[in-house]
Amino acid sequence: MVYFAKKFKIVKLLVLTLILSSIFLSGQSLLVNAETKNVYLGGYPAGFTITTVGAEVLGLSDVVTDGGVVSPAREIGIKENDLILNIGGKETNTFEDIENVLNGCEGKTLMITIKRGEEVQIKEITPVLDLSGKYKLGLYVRDRLSGIGTITFIKNDGEFMALGHPICNEDEKVINIKKGEIFGCNIFGVERGERGKAGELRGMFINDVKIGIITNNLTVGIKGRLDSSFDKSKLSKIEIGEAHPGNASIFTTVEGETPKEFSIAIVKSDRYAKDNRNFVIKITDKKLLEIAGGIVQGMSGSPIVQDGKLVGAITHVFLNDPSRGFGINIENMLNA
Repeated sequence: MVYFAKKFKIVKLLVLTLILSSIFLSGQSLLVNAETKNVYLGGYPAGFTITTVGAEVLGLSDVVTDGGVVSPAREIGIKENDLILNIGGKETNTFEDIENVLNGCEGKTLMITIKRGEEVQIKEITPVLDLSGKYKLGLYVRDRLSGIGTITFIKNDGEFMALGHPICNEDEKVINIKKGEIFGCNIFGVERGERGKAGELRGMFINDVKIGIITNNLTVGIKGRLDSSFDKSKLSKIEIGEAHPGNASIFTTVEGETPKEFSIAIVKSDRYAKDNRNFVIKITDKKLLEIAGGIVQGMSGSPIVQDGKLVGAITHVFLNDPSRGFGINIENMLNA
């Protein structure tokens, strides 16, 4: 079975976050451990599926019962963007978790744990029986996120980093994940970026067979580990370097599964910049501009190579100029 990947939440600020941000760097130099001086170069597309900690409330609904229309969730003050952490003593991270609790509740009043921002609330809620004979709370939840991104590098032990920025919710807060899986991905089309509108890579998961797990959703990107069966023999080793203004390249995939090299210019470099926006880059490759219009959603994590060394990754696109964007210093990802 093949799943078509959904794009992550787009966040519009001065720039547009790709796929779905960030910490202030200290003024001290970040050092790369000796064992990470050489890594496998990425640029490969991947499909990500993430289960969040808690089921996020997307909206409230009315439940039609024999006694009229009610909404238990609305009645106890549940709001959109709340996280449902626990119902009836059972951890609830997915829609299925909630459904399983309700199927065995027999209409009894349950304790429900809700997280709103940093505040945790515990309330009582009484499920109601709808006309189909199922117990309901009157809410819609989101439990999983799926999307396409780009792997930046792979270490010798199979640990990888991707995206170069975190996956955030509608409030621009980093999502706390319970678990995640990574899949091979085939890019079958590109929606070109235009001024005021982000483009995107379009792809599908390959054979629904996972190639690794996601362990962390960090301010510098997604961290995980590839399965031991993953074949790294066709990947290229590359040394870590430091960026400077001048010509460079990105490795990204705009068709199929194989990354290609495209020319860019690093317009500005500041390893201590806030929000991990260490570079301003400009796409100069005529072919990539023709195909994609510049940087599009799904390219987050595409490695930046300069002087034959890995120096960073693409993270954002300028909303008013898709040929320009931001990049993150590779050391920030390596030291995560």
